Amino acid sequence: MKTFEELGVSPEIRKAIEEMGYENPMPVQEEVIPYLLGNGNDVVALAQTGTGKTAAFGLPLIQKIDVEKRVPQALVLCPTRELCLQIAGDLTDYSKYITDLKILPVYGGSSIDSQIRSLKRGVHIIVATPGRLIDLMERKVAHLETIRDVVMDEADEMLNMGFTDSINAILENVPQDRNTLMFSATMSPEISRIAKSYLHEPKEITIGTKNEGSKNVNHVAYIVHAKDKYLALKRVVDFYPQIYGIIFCRTRKETQEIADKLIQDGYNADSLHGELSQAQRDLVMQKFRQRHLQLLVATDVAARGLDVNDLTHVINYGLPDDTESYTHRSGRTGRAGKTGISIAIINLREKGRMRDIEHIIKKKFEVSVLPSGKEICEQQLIKVIDDIEKVKVDEEEIATFLPAIYRKLDWLDKDDLIKRVVSLEFNRFLDYYKNAPEIEQPKASDKKTESKDVSRKGDKEKVGRKAEKGYTRLFLNLGKTDGFYTNQIIDLVNRNLRKERIQIGRIDLMQNFSFFEVVQEQAPQVMKALNKVVLSGGRKVCVEIAGENTGKSDKSGKKKKMAVERKTDKASKVEKSKKPSREERGYVNPRGPKKKDDWKQFFQQDNQLLRGEEPDFAEEGWAKRSKRKK
Repeated sequence: MKTFEELGVSPEIRKAIEEMGYENPMPVQEEVIPYLLGNGNDVVALAQTGTGKTAAFGLPLIQKIDVEKRVPQALVLCPTRELCLQIAGDLTDYSKYITDLKILPVYGGSSIDSQIRSLKRGVHIIVATPGRLIDLMERKVAHLETIRDVVMDEADEMLNMGFTDSINAILENVPQDRNTLMFSATMSPEISRIAKSYLHEPKEITIGTKNEGSKNVNHVAYIVHAKDKYLALKRVVDFYPQIYGIIFCRTRKETQEIADKLIQDGYNADSLHGELSQAQRDLVMQKFRQRHLQLLVATDVAARGLDVNDLTHVINYGLPDDTESYTHRSGRTGRAGKTGISIAIINLREKGRMRDIEHIIKKKFEVSVLPSGKEICEQQLIKVIDDIEKVKVDEEEIATFLPAIYRKLDWLDKDDLIKRVVSLEFNRFLDYYKNAPEIEQPKASDKKTESKDVSRKGDKEKVGRKAEKGYTRLFLNLGKTDGFYTNQIIDLVNRNLRKERIQIGRIDLMQNFSFFEVVQEQAPQVMKALNKVVLSGGRKVCVEIAGENTGKSDKSGKKKKMAVERKTDKASKVEKSKKPSREERGYVNPRGPKKKDDWKQFFQQDNQLLRGEEPDFAEEGWAKRSKRKK
């Protein structure tokens, strides 16, 4: 194994990282550091989160900076504010003994004026999210012509979040003779395209296997009925008393509901999703990083770029639509050589998606049976005993209180005292699982029934759903069959409204169409822009305001709605009796018997049924449509 000195890392940086506990370089650092220290060397590195990526690109960046020149010399792009702050903090720690080195995090959600002032004073390294950097470039305060090194961290996530155009614009303004490094967990077609366009003969470095999950993560699946998912979640959490993990949910609504239920049931949990303000998100993350929270319930988007050390578990409350998202989720545990567990709580209809994930991560799920109430109570009892053993006793401070304690507990013997101390913490679980019914294991025969019930209910809910306050719900004529999922819809909006910051709310995916919400004021310009789009196959994009009670838009669904109404809203017998008679409605002659049309008569030569004079077909213009009266 090589040392940091052998890799060419300077003494100042080595001193700082040794104080941080770095002894030997990790595999990705061994590969990347020497290559990036050279000039004109582009790299595409495929590595999971938690493999030491930040140090791999951070140490060479810092070492190559000319501190005397206070101009931007290195640029790090990342998908989220949280990751931006984290990288900037790590780089600051690595450069502890390099004087006058200026590192500036640039991100949305904070004062742009303070960032402008910092840029004007001069910085060496810019760590930025693409959106805010584009804004600063347009204001003529972020100048990139002196950049020599560009790093794109978690490039796949940036592309999935719709930053493709922003990245293209940024890279076009950076000198051609730069070093470019792309870090990605997966090698997608879009990553390959950007690499070909902006990188010069890049060296591909793969830590592990392409698109493979972390080797230190065990993948476990619990298959239950959809109605039992929350009860299953509780059992999983209770079975691991020392759990410190993230629970991933599909929607903001589901995230908040699950977090609220857990808090009500006495768990140390909180939620993280897009509806929270930046201050609220920061507070939640601060509590979670300091371990004041045991469980963080989050959406994929909100948790992107989060780097939390020592996570024991990642729990998937259902599997994501995009199978690659699972790789990112599970990669948040089992980091820095430690082992972790990725748990999926799924129903039978998600088994197909589970097989797709197995193909990507090159690992099999261990399909397990949920722990029984007795097994859970045993684990919790062991935890209570461990806590008692680990308690630190301050002999001097407690000595003055002991006589009173002894007098109070004098009537209890040793066995009674132990039972009472243990029960103090343990009774909650005993009471709950004493009469708790066992969760039924679904059978293969239940799949069709459950799939129909859930899909019908889910689709009905999605179709009839009303927009959230302040948002307009839009109908899009593209769905899952067209390869359009959440990421594709976000990318479609961002790509066609480059100059606008469009706030997208809830997204509901159907097979042949979709719904998405945008801020009310932005809805007209979104519709105007997207209705001009023609996809590569020649298909036109159609976006309209969604009807409240129909599965289509107000316009396209009008005819369908009227037809349904004609069929369903038949008059009752009472209503028919109130209907006026033929005489009252102006008819003189009585209704004759019903006759069937004889179509053969129109082919007979002597046709007496035709009325009126035979037209003169020789007359020019006889068949021309008359002009509509204005």
